Amino acid sequence: MYLTNVAPGQKVWVDKTEEKGSDVNLASHLLRDAYTGKFEVAVLITNDSDLAEPVRIVAQELDLPVGILNPHQFHSRELRQYATFLKRIRQGDLAASQFPRTVTDRKGTFAKRTGW
Repeated sequence: MYLTNVAPGQKVWVDKTEEKGSDVNLASHLLRDAYTGKFEVAVLITNDSDLAEPVRIVAQELDLPVGILNPHQFHSRELRQYATFLKRIRQGDLAASQFPRTVTDRKGTFAKRTGW
């Protein structure tokens, strides 16, 4: 990829960490499991407002509780509107749940990227 409005053009590396499809997969499984009676309470770890409609369907139309756990300071307005309960994940709890900086498995040793 090249930077624009720079002469001469400079090549740069772009790290794109955006996931594609995970919200659709989560929504699909949430709805399927709700319709087939696979849970009594659903809990999602998210702040993605794209999940508001599936949460609304499960909570309002199927009358099943859906909780949202969120590591951010504020909850999505859309999710807040439909979730049965909301809970913030404290930063200390999140930090305590991380893998160590390096991990070794049968394929070798790998390290967490700086800043993760």
